Amino acid sequence: MSINMDLPQIAALREDIEKLVGRMYSHSNFIHLSGLIGYKCKEHISVTTLERIWGYSTRNASKISVRTLDVIARFVDCADWECYCNRLHQESQQSSEIFRSPDAIISDNLAIGTRVRIAWQPDRICEVEYLGDNRYVATQCKNSTMKPGDTFTCLTIQKGRELYLENFTRCGKESDGECYVVGQISGLTTAEIIKE
Repeated sequence: MSINMDLPQIAALREDIEKLVGRMYSHSNFIHLSGLIGYKCKEHISVTTLERIWGYSTRNASKISVRTLDVIARFVDCADWECYCNRLHQESQQSSEIFRSPDAIISDNLAIGTRVRIAWQPDRICEVEYLGDNRYVATQCKNSTMKPGDTFTCLTIQKGRELYLENFTRCGKESDGECYVVGQISGLTTAEIIKE
């Protein structure tokens, strides 16, 4: 059985693993992690599978097997994936809260034409212009897969957090609701309004 990789529980599992082994940002990190999992759990998870889970791989994959998640959950001291999800649920009941960060850029609060600069590691910088209705267009991009003319929707832009660009469209071409994630490893390094 396979499940979607965009579940928040999988993002939490990535974070828990990085707390144990450090940030995952290069091929050698995934080779090391594969070896650690094999040593501790006595089962092999391939380097390419781990890279897909972190979004490091160029091979697009939207699903992951429960068997793989069972093994990785054992690496963080749970019996299996279901046990890990139950642990997260119990922790969330104690740690959930509603908050609004004072440095977050809320799309609903912006005037049409407002320009926002975002940046993320290692050297990606983009400027986007607010179009209204939570929609943006990229106007300048450096070292990024995103290009001028690309459009997307998002509700909030916040430094230190990954940014999900919903309904991502390449230069006005039809899209089937693609999502593009930037700053997935360490969040945005810059999120600032540069012109209102």
